[in-house]
Amino acid sequence: MSDFIEIRKEDRVGVVTLNRPDVLNALSFGLMDELIEAFEAFDRDGKIHVIVLAGSERAFAAGADIGEMADQSLVDMSEADYFGRWSRIRGIRKPIIAAVSGYALGGGCELAMNCDIIVASESAQFGQPEINIGVIPGAGGTQRLTRAVGKSKAMDVILSGRFLTAKEALESGLVARIVSKEQFLDEALKLAGEIAEKPILALKAAKEAVLKADEMPLSDGIEYERRLFYGLFATEDQKEGMHAFMEKRKPDYKGR
Repeated sequence: MSDFIEIRKEDRVGVVTLNRPDVLNALSFGLMDELIEAFEAFDRDGKIHVIVLAGSERAFAAGADIGEMADQSLVDMSEADYFGRWSRIRGIRKPIIAAVSGYALGGGCELAMNCDIIVASESAQFGQPEINIGVIPGAGGTQRLTRAVGKSKAMDVILSGRFLTAKEALESGLVARIVSKEQFLDEALKLAGEIAEKPILALKAAKEAVLKADEMPLSDGIEYERRLFYGLFATEDQKEGMHAFMEKRKPDYKGR
């Protein structure tokens, strides 16, 4: 049983819904522990190919739980290794789609950016307003937002504390698509279902290669991609996919 999240499966898609509506899904230590455990369980589940993370229509997550942090000392925060939890999210090998409506602020924005694809409702707002409470983003916000939208816009958002609208986020490359607030979760689930039909070994390899693009020089990244590409020729799914294409039939992937 989970206190702060809801978990379900829809065919090959694992769905995690943040469930602290009274505080706009503020990311408490307990919620993050449950969330990461759910992600890792879906990552181990051979029947799940894609994960969807959602909040409510009003708020994906409005930030960290400030009540838990307000009186913490430097030693307290360092010893608790609060942000160490976030590194485990990046270790999830299966694609994660964030379904975002309403507020995605502070840690909520960082959590969405830790996912691989963001599907946003037209009401979504993204921001890193930590400057307003005397700190800066601490779960990767300064780094991932800059990579997503560029230095000038990231400085604008982080230094002023203003929010990006869904339209701005789309135009800046932060989100993949915008739909109505009535359809944001359905659209994310539809996309997840389409991706889940693809061969799982290739999905994992593709995610790994794209994530490395942020961390490597171009020449190293291309070499890394090439090794992953060649490695897939040792899989049964590669043979099945290519033969099915030539035979004009639907492939039957086995994850081997």
